[in-house]
Amino acid sequence: MKINDILLKELMIMDLQATTKEGVIDEMISGLSANGIINDAAVYKEGIMKRESQTSTGLGDGIAMPHAKNKAVIKPAVVFAKSAAGVDYASLDGQPAHLFFMIAAPEGANNVHLEVLASLSRLLINPDFTASLKKAQTPEEVQGLFAAAEAAREAKEQAEAAAKAAPVAATETKRPFVIAVTACPTGIAHTYMAEDSLKLMAEKMGVDIRVETNGSDGVKNALTADEIRRADGVIIAADKKVEMARFNGKHVLQRPVSDGINKAEELITKAMRQEAPILNVEGDIFSASDSDEKQSIIGRVYKDLMNGISHMLPFVVGGGILIAISFLFETSFGADSPLFISFMAIGGAAFSFLIPILAGYIAMSIADRPGLLPGMAGGYLAVQANAGFLGGLIAGFLAGYIMVYLKKAFKGLPRTLDGMKTILLYPVFGLLITGLLMYFLVGPVFSTINTAMITFLENLGTGNAVLLGAVLGGMMAIDMGGPFNKAAYAFSIGIFTDTGDGSLMAAVMAGGMIPPLAIGIATLIFKNKFTDIEQKSGLSNILLGLSFITEGAIPFAAADPMRVIGSSIVGSAIAGGLTQLWAVSIPAPHGGLFVITLANRPLMFLLALLIGTAVSALMLGLWKQDKTQEVAK
Repeated sequence: MKINDILLKELMIMDLQATTKEGVIDEMISGLSANGIINDAAVYKEGIMKRESQTSTGLGDGIAMPHAKNKAVIKPAVVFAKSAAGVDYASLDGQPAHLFFMIAAPEGANNVHLEVLASLSRLLINPDFTASLKKAQTPEEVQGLFAAAEAAREAKEQAEAAAKAAPVAATETKRPFVIAVTACPTGIAHTYMAEDSLKLMAEKMGVDIRVETNGSDGVKNALTADEIRRADGVIIAADKKVEMARFNGKHVLQRPVSDGINKAEELITKAMRQEAPILNVEGDIFSASDSDEKQSIIGRVYKDLMNGISHMLPFVVGGGILIAISFLFETSFGADSPLFISFMAIGGAAFSFLIPILAGYIAMSIADRPGLLPGMAGGYLAVQANAGFLGGLIAGFLAGYIMVYLKKAFKGLPRTLDGMKTILLYPVFGLLITGLLMYFLVGPVFSTINTAMITFLENLGTGNAVLLGAVLGGMMAIDMGGPFNKAAYAFSIGIFTDTGDGSLMAAVMAGGMIPPLAIGIATLIFKNKFTDIEQKSGLSNILLGLSFITEGAIPFAAADPMRVIGSSIVGSAIAGGLTQLWAVSIPAPHGGLFVITLANRPLMFLLALLIGTAVSALMLGLWKQDKTQEVAK
């Protein structure tokens, strides 16, 4: 697909009036709406803001590429906008953005937005091209620049393909040869910008280079075994894991993807001079760290923990809801009902894997695949010892770091035994050491701790229970899907999986539902405090809140953090505390209003939810200042 096929002249804004990030987004969305590209501005903006909450699409060098793929888009299109003064777009380099490309893709349009992002990124990495765009005065000039740039790029790619097809030229060249892999978490713009930046710099330096991209649409231009063998050095410009074992024995420079864009000359120089450590791969464990940039201990622990919890959650949600439904069948049809027995068995099967999956994937995050076996086995032993959720956590970290130290212990063995390490030594010794420690030390200790904690929670006085519920509910609203939110949710899941008691699940569910619900209600009551687009987005927030999807509040929190987060915490804490005051229990880990019938006291849960929502909505509405409504053009 050519850029000009969807870079429509009638959508271009050659003199952007907005002076804020959200103003830019609203002005560009209004053009999409006015030209029939989208049928629901609020829904489309919600997608844009959700993407912005992950990482700013202000890519740096004066360029921003907001994008969304959702049901509001009727047909694919790109809005081009230009600001002479520049706008603070929270760009990654901290500089104002001057050129904006908003990409709209229909929900079922395969990878249209990814293709457009990749194509734009590759063209915009050229400073001469972006300078020409900034000088363009008419939509026709913009389209002409893109047409010429794409034609030049196609000719260059054909020449590169022809050169690659001539093996003699490739082997006889005396020029330095380096290889690279680029990848970013979303696998879109930065992946391809780093690719082109490295290629352009290599051309200037007289260095041959081959770049593999690990993008959202898979691996492209995969490096061959011969290219890896011939390379003087390897550059890994990536913010996510890439396949590393193939580079065993090579000088490998590992940096963030942003360095591939901004420090291409430094990376290429170090790679061709072999100023990087040699990668030593033993089994599936690497001696090099994931990045030359050292990550904090807390950051590593959080990453490993979230890897375990994210893999465990489907088992919790699926199994928990089926078990909860089985209780309804038991109440209606009796304990001998086939429906009760089958649903309980199916849900119970999922629940039996919770702790082993948690421990296994924590260990795998630490030590890659060799950590999975001892981690899962350690988690199973934690279940057998009644060590519960805490025992599973310890099993995962224990198994992961045991595998890391085993790698160091076996490092001195002859290289002829490398294959034996993976298939024999690591599994046997990893399982044995983890198992013995779990069986004789960790299991009994954490069984005692787990039993004491459960006993303490069961005997909490009403006041203490209310306080705990308020704290957990409030934590759900602090970062709306971030570390505090996940910590509260994980703690409640741990109690739920260990005891089957859903009282704390009621607290965190109410706390997580209130932020989007309160925002939606506030936009209806205090219309003079919100723009037209915010009011439309508020309606969708009500639906998200009812479904226990806290993340719907993120765009509002990003735009006005103090008022939105502050009011949300207050209402969520009140609701969480009230669920405990009224002894509400929900034996399901997710679902919001759709699992309310599973609660022991559904009306009291609804009352707690209504009170908390009302407090947050009123607080937010009264706290916010009036805004002039923006009318779509």
